[in-house]
Amino acid sequence: MVAARKLLRRTGRDRAGRFLVEGAQAVREALTAASARDLAVHDLFITATAAQRHPELVTAAHAAGVRVVPVTDAAADSLSDTVTPQGLVAVCDLLDVPVRVALAGPPALVAVLAGVADPGNAGTVIRVADAAGAGAVLLAGDAVDPHNGKAVRASTGSVFHLPLARDRDAAAVLDACRTAGLTLLAADGRGELDLHDPAADGVLAGPTAWVFGSEAHGLPPDLAAATDHRVRVPIHGLAESLNLATAAAVCLYASAQRHSRAGAASAVLRRDSAPQDRR
Repeated sequence: MVAARKLLRRTGRDRAGRFLVEGAQAVREALTAASARDLAVHDLFITATAAQRHPELVTAAHAAGVRVVPVTDAAADSLSDTVTPQGLVAVCDLLDVPVRVALAGPPALVAVLAGVADPGNAGTVIRVADAAGAGAVLLAGDAVDPHNGKAVRASTGSVFHLPLARDRDAAAVLDACRTAGLTLLAADGRGELDLHDPAADGVLAGPTAWVFGSEAHGLPPDLAAATDHRVRVPIHGLAESLNLATAAAVCLYASAQRHSRAGAASAVLRRDSAPQDRR
């Protein structure tokens, strides 16, 4: 328990190479990932009440060879950073991989969080990226740890669904994206390209890395200048701006929609150009 409590802090997580996963949904996703791929889940701390409520998780943990540790409510609370703990916490290996590994393939859609500090926003963007079909989320510069408890909860398990990578050298992350053949798009409220302008269709239809800046200051000028296009989401009402997670959802889904259209058009072209059986 003492070792697990140290994982509430980033320094403890980085030193141990492990993090805490709290709540039924996140634990379920962790156990699923453990059985589907090479992710180690070491312990499941669970109260009697939580075990009665989620017997399937106890069964799944035993099946995966995870050590199940019954704990008191007070002990479970000491592993939680929430107001209303659910009474079950798993200890897992850290998820992040090197940037080059996350970009292997390469993916057609990537989200880059450059200096994003709020764990709730980071987790929500990871969830949105997962839902939009992105192939990776990269955390660049002085960004929050995606293994932070609030980030993991905000992702609702999506941290287990797509590659995550961290690198403090934000410029190197952008260079790696460009080397992987991705067009770099900065989400910028004053960008020169309107997201809904037909002129954006060709840009969004190709492999894309969306770069999102911090909540308070946006992208630093040097990073914005390093992107290929600065794209704005049009504001039709009186709102001053969109928050980070909302803007990311709009941008990532715009790319996903263009990719879908491009894929459908390509399929039609292949069908129409295929030799016809004239018998």
